[in-house]
Amino acid sequence: MITAMDELISILDLERLEHNLFRGRSPESDWQRVFGGQTIAQALVAAHRTVEEDRHIHSLHAYFMLPGDIKVPIIYTVERIRDGGSFTTRRVVASQHGHAIFSLEASFQKDEIGLEHQIPMPLDVPEPDLLLSQAQLLERFGKNVPEWVSRYWQRPRPLEMKPVMLEHYTSREKLEPRQNIWIRTTGSVPDDRVLQCAVLAYLSDMTLLDTSTFAHGRAVFDSEIQAASLDHAMWFHRPNRLDDWILYTQDSPSTRGGRGFTRGELFARDGTLIASVAQEGLIRLRRAP
Repeated sequence: MITAMDELISILDLERLEHNLFRGRSPESDWQRVFGGQTIAQALVAAHRTVEEDRHIHSLHAYFMLPGDIKVPIIYTVERIRDGGSFTTRRVVASQHGHAIFSLEASFQKDEIGLEHQIPMPLDVPEPDLLLSQAQLLERFGKNVPEWVSRYWQRPRPLEMKPVMLEHYTSREKLEPRQNIWIRTTGSVPDDRVLQCAVLAYLSDMTLLDTSTFAHGRAVFDSEIQAASLDHAMWFHRPNRLDDWILYTQDSPSTRGGRGFTRGELFARDGTLIASVAQEGLIRLRRAP
């Protein structure tokens, strides 16, 4: 049986159509639109395939324009902006049905030695082994959570998540807009730095926007909320094999004008800061009919 993780690795193996043109597909699912993390990851793979092997992604900035159609392929067009002595820049546009649905700019760098520091990982977070998985949460609290939460926990994914705080799922209480979630892949990731960065980009879009709803007693999958990613930025600090749990710390400094802004850091279990993320998304209350 093909697992969700096998499927993720498969869809990241883009088909090359021409020199700077690639085609990607979506996994078979009941999702109504393409998951944003998938588009980020596929666009990153497309860009990387036009870059010298000794250069690796260090930052990306992306914009979501239209919902992706899971039933048709996505065409990724790469523009080779610059090949410098130390840095390489690429622009990628993803298209469906003759329209751009997504764009990404990415910068790649040769590894080099320089000044180094990092912020520490939060110390007051329980170890993942002490927390319940989503399957265990469903078994324990399934009758006491809204239907949308139950559907969310049951959906097959290439990732396993263990949230530290559960109040968001079980109540409408207005909470501090921050959370910690342990995340790991449900299968092994090939020993390939390009794929490891792509999978990290994929998982970075998980749960992030939801944090901006905490202060309002809401959730992105709440029927009263219209939610969608608008932009996504990511900085890759240190490589990681993705062979263990990763702590995703998140906070939302602001929501206003129908938009929610959220930041995140991804830490390896040993405390190493792997990457930083920032995202703004549509957080709009639906009008009553």
